[in-house]
Amino acid sequence: SYRMMRALCRLVASPATQRLAFDTQKRRRVRPLHHSSSSSSNFNFFFFSRSASATTATRSNMNSVQSSSLLVPVTRDEGKRTMFGPWEIATSEIFAATSLSFAFVNLKPVVSGHVLVAPRRICKRFANLSMEETADLWQLAKVVGQEIEANAETLFPDRRGKGPISLTLCIQDGPQAGQTVPHVHIHVMPRQQGDFENNDDVYDEIDASEKTLKQQLDSDRKDRSAEVMASEAEKLRKLFYN
Repeated sequence: SYRMMRALCRLVASPATQRLAFDTQKRRRVRPLHHSSSSSSNFNFFFFSRSASATTATRSNMNSVQSSSLLVPVTRDEGKRTMFGPWEIATSEIFAATSLSFAFVNLKPVVSGHVLVAPRRICKRFANLSMEETADLWQLAKVVGQEIEANAETLFPDRRGKGPISLTLCIQDGPQAGQTVPHVHIHVMPRQQGDFENNDDVYDEIDASEKTLKQQLDSDRKDRSAEVMASEAEKLRKLFYN
């Protein structure tokens, strides 16, 4: 009724009700997102938060958070190899890694800055990944993409003065989708206006790159030398490790 509505409005607007709401808000606790030693799952990743007043953290703070909460050193453990399908990836070509995933430079990049992110465990299809591997894989791809987007003009001279940079992130999941290496991987590619005549042409180029990637992995003829790839990885590695 009208009287009841007026009474409710007076109650909501009363100083006592407002104080109660304020006190309740102060007592509220938000459970932090972190790994608990008592948990059987091991989610080894972190989260960025952005606001209108602070869209990005400082570079030093970002690197500190990444190194402590997500990344592990890029080293070859004794007796262990980092595999991409049936092929070994040299440690010198890996620029970022977690306990479950790794990021490495591309033998046949479609555009400058085109890199790959893959799970450490060899999985042919995306659905074969565990929940932890899926989360970790995409979190590393997110961090890698963010850093490459922010630093592409510095790292890759051909990108200077060509306008804002965006990202293409994609997976070819299965042979019929264009996947030739039997190991799940995410393509992370910096993009600029006009890098392809038609924007969707990038996917045709990824298909073409995938087809020749397997052939080059199988042979001694490479589009890029090991020295060139190691040099690029070293530059990228500095974005993530102090």
